[in-house]
Amino acid sequence: MVPAISVRSLSKRYGSLQALDGVDLQVEQGEFFALLGPNGAGKTTLISVLAGLARPDAGDVRVMGHDVVRDYRSARRALGVVPQELVFDPFFTVRETLRIQSGYFGLRHNDAWIDEIIDRLDLRSKAHANMRALSGGMKRRVLVAQALVHKPPVIILDEPTAGVDVELRQGLWEFVGSLNAAGHTIVLTTHYLEEAETLCGRVAMLKQGRVVALDTTRNLLADVSGLQLQMRLEPDRLPAQFEGRARRDAEGAWVMALGRHAEIADVAVALRAEGVEVKDLRVREPDLEEAFVRIMGRR
Repeated sequence: MVPAISVRSLSKRYGSLQALDGVDLQVEQGEFFALLGPNGAGKTTLISVLAGLARPDAGDVRVMGHDVVRDYRSARRALGVVPQELVFDPFFTVRETLRIQSGYFGLRHNDAWIDEIIDRLDLRSKAHANMRALSGGMKRRVLVAQALVHKPPVIILDEPTAGVDVELRQGLWEFVGSLNAAGHTIVLTTHYLEEAETLCGRVAMLKQGRVVALDTTRNLLADVSGLQLQMRLEPDRLPAQFEGRARRDAEGAWVMALGRHAEIADVAVALRAEGVEVKDLRVREPDLEEAFVRIMGRR
């Protein structure tokens, strides 16, 4: 069985910027795969090469066995991309937009599948609304629908839940999960690492245009030993003895890595001695965010 995506020795430069530097990556058919990395790591450039929007300087890139340069049409037909940016034509309704998108792939009389996508993405009430009248969340649903109109075997989701509400996020993942269960290969880029941890079986991490980690989610988590102590403090400061051991998480709380449960009492005693009150304290197992931070911090 040919891989859904095959990338070998891929390099791409923009002027003095080396966006991709010898990337090797393979995604098997039917996988739910995460592509992670900080801003500027090369994720968008890699997606652009896969979609035929950028030509590689070197390397071999294939989608379902089709070379993205020499066999562009077949490679593009096998791929559906949900872009990060809200790109849309303001002069058409939702249904017209999806019909036009079908036409780009030579598909006619595609209304039955369009109706199913509209229903699954909860767009029925907006099917005849003009695109410019939709909210940001609704526009993102339409972008997902556009990527699916030609029933591609490989689907790339580039930050699909950025700026959307919880209800849409849950509905989207339920739908995408059903597509994956039906055999579609899903590649996800996201800054919500809990999504990648929950949904994806394997993870690749990019840093400065190179793959710095590629393994199963379980193995990446297994490499992060110890416990995570999450604290909210009043006043919001740490004793000097803990400087360098703690960081802020996305919620603004202090997070400290511990080797064993007994260290929790030591931290509590030190905070009390400094007159710092613990407003909230949680102990959690290491997650993908911790693995990501550690890997990105390596040279």
